[in-house]
Amino acid sequence: DVQLQASGGGLVQPGGSLRLSCAASGLTFENHAIGWFRQAPGKEREGVSCIGADDGAKYYSDSVRGRFTISINNAKNTVYLQMNSLKPDDTAVYYCAADRDVATAFRAVVTGQAPPPFRSWGRGTLVTVSS
Repeated sequence: DVQLQASGGGLVQPGGSLRLSCAASGLTFENHAIGWFRQAPGKEREGVSCIGADDGAKYYSDSVRGRFTISINNAKNTVYLQMNSLKPDDTAVYYCAADRDVATAFRAVVTGQAPPPFRSWGRGTLVTVSS
């Protein structure tokens, strides 16, 4: 049974930082692309970042580039999203997802394909940026 668990969300003031984690069970990230998505109330789900587990290739959406950093610890089978300089517009439920079709996964995040064709999804973690 494949499970992805996103954690690390919370309430933070504008300009603050959070680190999200995505841990997998029943699945190893080898040969996968892992993406981070977010969905704010009343808005479509948005892909914010993606990483290739094997080659470390990374993608960031324009809205987070320069502020967010995605990384992977293959030994811990965990992907991280370090979020700095947070803004109120970053408030959303954040989800992680994984898929073996790395090229298609990256293309989906880059083009904003909806729904994103990732096979495995975790439950989200809420990030609230507010003073």
